[in-house]
Amino acid sequence: MKEVTGTVLVGEELDPVSGRVVVDDGRIEAVEEVETDSTDIVVPAFVNAHTHLGDSVAKEAAVGLSLDEAVAPPDSLKHRRLAAADREELVTAMRRTLRFMNRTGTARCLDFRESGIEGARALRDAAQSLPIDPFIFGSGDAAVLDVADGYGASGANDNDFADERAAAREAGLPFAIHAGEPDPTDVHPALDLDPDLLVHMIHVGADHLERVTEQSVPVAVCPRANTVLGVGRPPIRELLEHTTVALGTDNVMLNSPSMFREMAFTAKQFDVTDTEVLRMATAAGAEIAGLECGVVAPGKRAALTVIDGDSDNLAGTEDPVRAVVRRASALDVDRVIR
Repeated sequence: MKEVTGTVLVGEELDPVSGRVVVDDGRIEAVEEVETDSTDIVVPAFVNAHTHLGDSVAKEAAVGLSLDEAVAPPDSLKHRRLAAADREELVTAMRRTLRFMNRTGTARCLDFRESGIEGARALRDAAQSLPIDPFIFGSGDAAVLDVADGYGASGANDNDFADERAAAREAGLPFAIHAGEPDPTDVHPALDLDPDLLVHMIHVGADHLERVTEQSVPVAVCPRANTVLGVGRPPIRELLEHTTVALGTDNVMLNSPSMFREMAFTAKQFDVTDTEVLRMATAAGAEIAGLECGVVAPGKRAALTVIDGDSDNLAGTEDPVRAVVRRASALDVDRVIR
């Protein structure tokens, strides 16, 4: 049994409480309000709701390229670099990115893994013995579902994914798909597949949002990547009014998978509260993937990020939620508890 003390951001509302978190056998046994001298800030470990970890073999290679040139299948720079990388290079690159995510407070990531069964196996190998556990949305033939945790489709305009959707449903695994990134033409076709997760949803109208509500489909948004590629801005405020919205960092070739950077950008550029942003970075992603983390509450898995509230960067901040969302960085992470 171990105890973590400080200002604890408790429950779904992330209420700051001076207290301690009691952890036993990997679970939160209790959250108790007590006086403490600790200046630490205890938050749920982050859940990065959308990554492409295979892009770790080509960091910053796509600067200045359009969406199609950078990442569109099958002939973009991304896919050429993936095809050219040997397995050892790919596994090593993904493992290093996972180590970075682990050190910077991320407990899980929802990764769209290219290259079918071999791609999913490569990511399993990259994560072996690491504390961070990627949730793998596999690609290619539906047989990837024997290895992956779900199916991740590139977009409804790229292919007919009806068979893969049916296979995921039969296997009881989630089906996720990109939609509304370059334009709105693939949004209704994506919704016709009754997905468990939509990614991006930048170019959406009232009719799309109504269907999202009716079908209860959560959305993962990736504001920094959208900005780099020049494809527009997700309507986060409107999406939050219709469904669960989670935060992701998208392609490693475009941005580092830092949830601190993603949160600060989102909080400062969009009509959202700091609490909403922190929830998008923690509980929302966990909810989408059915994970038992993302919230500091009794019974939850003990996935916690302890931030040094007395660091040179954070000392003197007046609001712990704002401090975490707007100001904190990887350097302020004291430790990650799992």
